Amino acid sequence: MAFPERFSNLPEYAFPRLRALLDAQAPGGAPLAMSIGEPRHPMPDFLADTLSAALAGFARYPANEGTPALLAAITGWLHRRYGVSIAPDRLIALNGTREGLFNAALALSPETKRGQKPVVLTPNPFYQVYAVAALAAGAEPVYVPATAETGHLPDYAALPAAVLDRTAIAYICSPANPQGVVADQGYWETLLRLAEKHDFRIFADECYCEIYRDTPPPGVLEAAERLGTDPERVVSFHSLSKRSNMPGLRSGFAVGGAESIRALRRLRAYAGAPLPEPLQAVAAAAWADEAHVTANRALYARKYALADEVLGDLPGYMAPQAGFFLWLPVPDGEAAALKLWRETGVRVLPGAYLARDTDDGNPGAGFIRAALVAPEDETRRGLMALRACLYP
Repeated sequence: MAFPERFSNLPEYAFPRLRALLDAQAPGGAPLAMSIGEPRHPMPDFLADTLSAALAGFARYPANEGTPALLAAITGWLHRRYGVSIAPDRLIALNGTREGLFNAALALSPETKRGQKPVVLTPNPFYQVYAVAALAAGAEPVYVPATAETGHLPDYAALPAAVLDRTAIAYICSPANPQGVVADQGYWETLLRLAEKHDFRIFADECYCEIYRDTPPPGVLEAAERLGTDPERVVSFHSLSKRSNMPGLRSGFAVGGAESIRALRRLRAYAGAPLPEPLQAVAAAAWADEAHVTANRALYARKYALADEVLGDLPGYMAPQAGFFLWLPVPDGEAAALKLWRETGVRVLPGAYLARDTDDGNPGAGFIRAALVAPEDETRRGLMALRACLYP
C-alpha cells in the first residue's frame, strides 16, 4: 500500500535518527542523556494527594474542552502571568500541546487562500510538528531561517508579499526551541501587524515561557491586547511539561478567539483524546500554584550559571535567555554528536535533525542541542565532558 504522497518527503523523526546514529556505537563513559527536553526536576509535591482525591473520575468520560475547575485555574494563571482576562469559551485543554499544535492547523487552515494553496510559515530550525501539521492540512510549509543574522527568530516580514498573501498560519516559538531566545514586545507587535496586513493567524508556541533567567518573557496575548488585535488572529499554546516537570501528564491548553476555539473543540470532539478527569484535577492544581514554579526556575538559574562558567568563553557561545537548551556551534553536528557519544557517553542532538534543508543549506547543520534537564551534578559532568571533547 502506498504511503500518502504529502508525507513522502518527511525525514525520520529526530530521535529515531539519533538512535540510528549512536546506538550501534559503544558509549565512551557512563551514558548521560542531554538530547531530549524531558525535565528531571522534582514534580510538585501535591501531585499524589490531588490525584488520589480525584481517582473516581476515571469512571467517567472526561470533558472534551476541560473541566470547569481546570479552565478556571488556567484563566487565573493567564491573568497573573500576562494581565489578560480570558473567558472560558476561549480555552481548550489539550492532551499535550503537540496535539493542539497539530489539530489547530487541521481545524483552522483553509483549503485555499486567494484561490491558491495556502502557506504555513515555520521557523527553521523548529519543533517538527509544525511541518507535519501543515502537510496534513494540505498547506505548503515554508521554512524561514532563524539564524544569528535574524536574531535566531524568523524574519517573516522579509518574505515576498506573494508568499505572505498566501499565508494562512505562521508558527512561532518563544522562548525558542532550540536557540533559547525570546521574542520581545517589538517582535510580537511587528508580527501581529504583519498578520493583520496579510490576513493570517499566528500560532504561538509558548511552552517554555516559565523557564527564564530574570525577566518573564512577554507573550503574544499581552501584545495583542495592547494593539487591540482581533482575538481570532492568535492562538497561543502552553504546557505543564516544562513549567511543572510533568511531561508524562500530557497536559496543556490552547487559548484564542472564541470562534477559533469553537472550531478546535468541534474537531476535538470527533478525533481528539481528552485528558482523563483525575489528570485534569492535577493540572488545575498545578496551574493554580506558583511556589513549585519559582523553585523550579531557581534550579535552572543555577544551571544557566554553570553553562556560562564552563562554556562562556567559547567563540559563538550563546547564553540562553530562557528555556533549557544550549545551541552550540560545531563544524558538523552529526560528527560532533557521534564523537561525544563514543568518547564520553554524553548524548546530544545534531542541530540538523531539528531543521530542514533549503536552497541555502540546513541552518542547524553547524550546531548541536544540549538539554540542561538533568540534576545539577550530572549537568556539570555533561558540560565538562562536552567542553573537553569538542572544544579542547
